[in-house]
Amino acid sequence: MTNAATGTTLEPAGIAGLRLPQFRPGEVWLAGAGPGDPGLLTLHAVNALNQADIILYDALVHDAVLRLAGPGVVLESAGKRGGRPSPSQRDITERLIELARQGRKVLRLKGGDPFVFGRGGEEALGLAAAGISFRIIPGVTAGLAGLAYANIPATTRDTNHGVILVTGQYAAGNERNLEWGALARTGLPIIVYMGISRLREIAAALTAGGLSPETPVAVVCNATTPQQRVLVTTLMRVAEDTAARGVGSPSVIAIGEMVKLRAALTPFSITLAGEP
Repeated sequence: MTNAATGTTLEPAGIAGLRLPQFRPGEVWLAGAGPGDPGLLTLHAVNALNQADIILYDALVHDAVLRLAGPGVVLESAGKRGGRPSPSQRDITERLIELARQGRKVLRLKGGDPFVFGRGGEEALGLAAAGISFRIIPGVTAGLAGLAYANIPATTRDTNHGVILVTGQYAAGNERNLEWGALARTGLPIIVYMGISRLREIAAALTAGGLSPETPVAVVCNATTPQQRVLVTTLMRVAEDTAARGVGSPSVIAIGEMVKLRAALTPFSITLAGEP
């Protein structure tokens, strides 16, 4: 094949030609599994899945991703879900250190991107403090991919030049209210992760901060999977409508004018199987 811009002849190399890194015993790789669709995995993540001998995976990692693991790999759940019994973050980090010291090739697999509301930074700090070598493998974050699969551009030149990513969950032991009013006054669209359980509170705070009750809102549940559901409503009605439609977690919530673009794009978009 020929590069039309330079005239250079390029020989096909395949994945083997990428010289992807070797997973060494005693290392921990913190990898993003993306939001669900295994087609959104990076090549580095697939390489890690094929080489690891034990995988500690989060609750939001889709089964289709886990099926790509190499033969004989040990799968160990380390999922944390709000309001449900789950390992503490300290326990998970200590388990990673323990396995690495046993000489295992440890893959810590997280939904989305490990450094976007995934506690990957906390685990990396713990590994560094213990003297454990680690590699970070970024992933496609659900807040952006979920909107894309719902035919909602996160930014366009006509609607917004920026976007705010925020979590609806408070940090453990830090129940101070986020300044939602300050976020509302920026005029930027807001993408909320893990916000379903506090949706009524968040909507009220944003309205009090100056956002119109008629601001468009989209709730994307089970983003990028065949079970994806998309609810389009307004800030005033979002809590009531999600409850009435039985829309729960995991969901990404988009608040802003760009939500209106979904109506124009959806009739011509090739959507996921099973999306209503």
